[in-house]
Amino acid sequence: MESLGPMVGFFSLKVKEKVVLIRELWLPQEAHGRLGLRTPARFGLKAMVEAELKAGVVNFSWRSASGCRTLLRLHRSLLWLQLLLEGLAGGPDAQGQYRTPGELGRAAYMVALAPHHPWVLRQAAEFVFLALPDRRHFLELVCVRSQREATPILRSIIDALALVHAQTQQILAEHDMLELP
Repeated sequence: MESLGPMVGFFSLKVKEKVVLIRELWLPQEAHGRLGLRTPARFGLKAMVEAELKAGVVNFSWRSASGCRTLLRLHRSLLWLQLLLEGLAGGPDAQGQYRTPGELGRAAYMVALAPHHPWVLRQAAEFVFLALPDRRHFLELVCVRSQREATPILRSIIDALALVHAQTQQILAEHDMLELP
């Protein structure tokens, strides 16, 4: 994502910050046996969710610093990336034209992230979509020269993202965490 320019790099930085936050919130507690976890083998998303719920760390009424809340934000971002890549892997429209990465990014954003963002952030996101490089740049990022070469590579990435997204979706849904504040 950082290779897509400074505007997209900003969002990449936000993702990194969320990963660091999960590590800070979760790993130190797990390492010290807090929240009832004693072995690294029990570490995982489901274990984190269950431990935070048991400890009362997750708040369903207001924003709280929890790994679960941060995980939900990353989960939504993962869906955005998956939808963007699906668009890039897709074929041309009836007129033979491919949608631009900016158009694809905007469409993915409207599905995955916009419903959870305030108006100001949605407006700021529009600048990011305008700044996205052309399709050729995206193809170079996956080390191909043509759309035909890119599609199978993108499909394998999309499949991996979809698997992670589905598993995380199931864990969050089981605990009614898909709409945490």
